[in-house]
Amino acid sequence: MEEEQLQHIEQEQSALPDQQEQPALPDQQEQPALPDQQEQSALPDQQEQPAKAAAKPARKPWVKKFDLYIVKNFLGTFMFAILLLMAIVIIFDVNEKLDAVLTAPLKDTVFQYFMNFLPFIISQFSPLFTFISVIFFTSRLADRSEIIAMLSSGISFRRLLMPYLFSAAIIAIISYVLSAYVIPPANAQRIAYTNRWVKNKAVTYGDNIQMQVSPGVMAYISRYDNSTKTGYRFSLDQFDGKTLKSRLSAENIKYDSLGRWRLNSYTLRRFNGLKESMTTGATLDTMLNFEPRDFLISKNDEQTMTSPELRQYIDRQHARGVAGIMNFEVEYERRYAMTAAAFILTVIGLSLSSRKVRGGMGMNIGIGLLLSFSYILFMTVTSTFAVSGYTSARVAMWIPNILYTIIAVWLYRRAAR
Repeated sequence: MEEEQLQHIEQEQSALPDQQEQPALPDQQEQPALPDQQEQSALPDQQEQPAKAAAKPARKPWVKKFDLYIVKNFLGTFMFAILLLMAIVIIFDVNEKLDAVLTAPLKDTVFQYFMNFLPFIISQFSPLFTFISVIFFTSRLADRSEIIAMLSSGISFRRLLMPYLFSAAIIAIISYVLSAYVIPPANAQRIAYTNRWVKNKAVTYGDNIQMQVSPGVMAYISRYDNSTKTGYRFSLDQFDGKTLKSRLSAENIKYDSLGRWRLNSYTLRRFNGLKESMTTGATLDTMLNFEPRDFLISKNDEQTMTSPELRQYIDRQHARGVAGIMNFEVEYERRYAMTAAAFILTVIGLSLSSRKVRGGMGMNIGIGLLLSFSYILFMTVTSTFAVSGYTSARVAMWIPNILYTIIAVWLYRRAAR
């Protein structure tokens, strides 16, 4: 029995080392802790991070909050200035035309006159409105140290100018479209109202009218009455060089709404050397290349034409040798010059009011009003030079812009330092 017990104990002792060594196998211990496996498992995470960074690069927005803030203030102040001045204009204009307002029907006064007069005033003084708007709200920003905060945050003065120019571009485009295409038809109704109820400035007749209809063709009307659309003692001469080839004459000539001229009691003579042939008749309908407005030029007629119509009219009158159309050329060039003035006066306004001054906002507004009114006065003076024949219309209208551009560049460089 003792021997059996000893054998049993020896068997248990011989089995113990195997059971102890089994969990401590080097292969089993090293397997979860292999450095190669740890490095391999970490590689995908390291590769995904730069890939994600490359896939989503950080982009700076083109339009920032301060851009929207400036544009909103610019256009809002511009609209406020327009509404304020419109109210003042209505009061003074009603006082000036009080008799006409009391005599004319209220519907015509409101819809035919004032609804067309106010857009005309806005178009005429849009550079003034733009300049005052920039001076007013930029001075307010500077007084509250908002301009200093923007520049201190790393925004350059040139970058600060961008939203101002964007706002000026919106105003310039709208002003040009209105002045070139929308306001001229409205001016026709406004002028018709003033001619009827205030003072008739329309030219309704003409004497000794002579013009070149086409190269080598000259027309003459002794007298024309626009109220009856009738001209008297009409003649149309056709030349070949200096030689008269034919003459068409009539006792009177009448213009109809279709653009045709009817000759009454006409005579047509044709010349061929010393030979002459003559044809007479009671009436003759013809399409002559002119109309009454080509020789009956009333005051402010240029304001009733769109820009394409103005260009066509100027070219046609130049080809006919008609004088007295300088006002039309001045009006045509003025529309482009006033559009460019929005940018020039915006730069001047920002450069003047971007810094605090001892006089405060009132000092900046005073300087702004002085410069804006001087600009309008200067443009009026130069347009007078063009009408008098001292200079061309284009030069006269762009002289103020050139001068104020030089002022704008100097003020901008001074303010950007």
